[in-house]
Amino acid sequence: MILLDTNIVIDAHYGVGNDKVRARNLISSAVIDSGAAINCITLAELYAGPRRGEDIEADMRQAGIVVLDFPAGAAAICGRVYRRYRLNRARSRGGKTSSVPLPDFFIGAHAELMGWKLATRDVERYRTYFPAVELIEPAASR
Repeated sequence: MILLDTNIVIDAHYGVGNDKVRARNLISSAVIDSGAAINCITLAELYAGPRRGEDIEADMRQAGIVVLDFPAGAAAICGRVYRRYRLNRARSRGGKTSSVPLPDFFIGAHAELMGWKLATRDVERYRTYFPAVELIEPAASR
């Protein structure tokens, strides 16, 4: 299974040019090869976006993307990693912790717990905080 970061789904629907093509190709390959999924965290992020009046869940199913609940076992991973991230940010910024939204850490923790690959454009952050997760970049996919 390949878990899709929100930015991949957004690129597939709203991207332009190569970003859109790469994201769609990545999703199509994932659906065919090992399965593609988003979790309820990504679903919430999508509903918060410009398509909030549409049935995004139905669109995901139509594209062959499975929508999953967030496993409770990933909460501890997420919390530990997010705390480390915030401490690192505070150290590097003199106590200020301008932060990446927590949803990215929920998504990474889910992929780590399940042993799944994660498709994302945010490879540096995921590589730093979830080194056990195999990352797939749209530009590097077939």
